[in-house]
Amino acid sequence: MGTTRTNGSLYTSIENRIATVEFGHPASNSFAAELLARLADELKELSEKEEVSLIVLKSEGDRAFCAGASFDELVAVSNLEEGKAFFSGFANVINAMRTCKKLIVGRVQGKAVGGGVGLIAACDYAFAVEDASIRLSELTIGIGPFVIAPAVERKIGNSGLAELSLAPTEWKNAYWGKEKGLFAKVFENSKEMDEEMDLFTTKLASYNPQALEDMKSILWEGTGHWDSLLSERAELSGKLVLSDFTKQALDKFKK
Repeated sequence: MGTTRTNGSLYTSIENRIATVEFGHPASNSFAAELLARLADELKELSEKEEVSLIVLKSEGDRAFCAGASFDELVAVSNLEEGKAFFSGFANVINAMRTCKKLIVGRVQGKAVGGGVGLIAACDYAFAVEDASIRLSELTIGIGPFVIAPAVERKIGNSGLAELSLAPTEWKNAYWGKEKGLFAKVFENSKEMDEEMDLFTTKLASYNPQALEDMKSILWEGTGHWDSLLSERAELSGKLVLSDFTKQALDKFKK
């Protein structure tokens, strides 16, 4: 059973040099701003822990992996400052994943939308089940996946990013994600995935910690400008969410 906390939950356990970070939210494991901030801080802290060689990122339950940022908080944005702050949530998490000294392995047990796809893309290696379909739906409400686009494009290329973002109502299945490079492996069910993940992460965590750290740096070469880039993208998104088009689109979802 998943968390019932309105701001979500975040738990970390460390065993055999593997830190498992599990997030959850009653709204399909979406992220409230507070939960995004907690995740970014947790990754920064784990980055400096000598007893950790590897991080596993997962979400609660057996259904959705992550529905992106909190829709309720998006609807509540009323000015540019709030808009930039809202979109900076995922920007800060992606940058924390990028600069983390530890390799991050994602466990994707279900569908991912918007920022959830960005999280997967920012993992260094990702396992998924067949039900792990993905979608970037931002254009349907008058914004775009601008903040997460650099991470997604880095993994699946510009053409893959175009396929996802320009068809915002279409789901791409897990095998599409594997073909494009978002997922390393896809399994029929969670049981098979977890068995393979346990073998993979145990072996990976047994390697030279310095070699793993150096490999992480090499994998992310050329992204040193992302602090400023993602901040600029957050501001761009913050402006668009205040547009008449987006306000009208969001009015349909207000409770």
